[in-house]
Amino acid sequence: MIIVMQRGASERQIHAVEEEIKRLGFIAHPIHGVERTVIGAIGDERGNAGLLALETWEGVERVIPILKPYKLAGRELHTEKSKIKVRGRVVFGGKKVPVIAGPCSVESLEQICTTAEAVKAAGATLLRGGAFKPRTSPYSFQGLEVEGLKMLAEARKRTGLPVVTEVMKESAVEVVAQYADVLQIGTRNMQNFDLLKAVGQARKPVLLKRGLASTVYEWLMSAEYIMSQGNMEVLLCERGIRTFETATRNTLDLSAVAVLQHETHLPVIVDPSHGTGHYEYVESMALAAIAAGADGLMIEVHPNPHEAWSDGAQSLTPDRFTRLMTRARAVAHAVGREV
Repeated sequence: MIIVMQRGASERQIHAVEEEIKRLGFIAHPIHGVERTVIGAIGDERGNAGLLALETWEGVERVIPILKPYKLAGRELHTEKSKIKVRGRVVFGGKKVPVIAGPCSVESLEQICTTAEAVKAAGATLLRGGAFKPRTSPYSFQGLEVEGLKMLAEARKRTGLPVVTEVMKESAVEVVAQYADVLQIGTRNMQNFDLLKAVGQARKPVLLKRGLASTVYEWLMSAEYIMSQGNMEVLLCERGIRTFETATRNTLDLSAVAVLQHETHLPVIVDPSHGTGHYEYVESMALAAIAAGADGLMIEVHPNPHEAWSDGAQSLTPDRFTRLMTRARAVAHAVGREV
């Protein structure tokens, strides 16, 4: 429910409504506007009758049901685009389109630091790298784990780039959060609801990748799990979905960007590396993503892709990444954005 307060409602009246919302077993989410305050009440819908009664309270103008099931992620309660800051300086959801870049896996300190320096020089604003790697085959490289996290932290120290890395299980959330600036939930864990709740309690921005065959509705409901724990800093990442097409690794659903801009206030990032699976297609899809309204890009970059321990086929060399960034700036400028 959304409780709309009257213009000029006093702090005492607003506080009384918030307390009643809590007494009814809901969580109050006040939004203070220039002219009036609205309060979102989120919780078990079986208590809605009590919320409807608030329409008779002093200072309340009306009570409106939230129609969308994704109440915190949707635009009914939060009409303005969210701006999510990473380490207080990189902003997703504004005019600028931040670029996250780095290798699929952390392989060595030299490899991750060399890559970090190269992508920073080209204009990337965050560093990605996998320390814990979910792989289809149990015999494939699974990541350097905590040692990999330490290498990412050293690369951040040398370059100043905030770190984005994946967390795969509840028991690892605490240690990953010690080293990472953004916690990534990979496609295979998009509906691991216990993990989503755990990162929702970590109080760090979360990058939520779309599931292999998930609808936009299912994706937003996964974001809702994170936000229901009090963490409103969620970045949605489109990384391609599984279809009948075999020419690319996945089918990059750029129409989802437009849908999400309509349905949610959360920033939307596009990962054309996983979306295509082939380095030849990454640049064109990255440019298309910016034109479609994406709020960020995630690009895999490796100094020697042919020697990469994972996903070398979709990784750009630093030179190719530099060219992509040059062209991305031109496209962003054409649509009123910046890279």
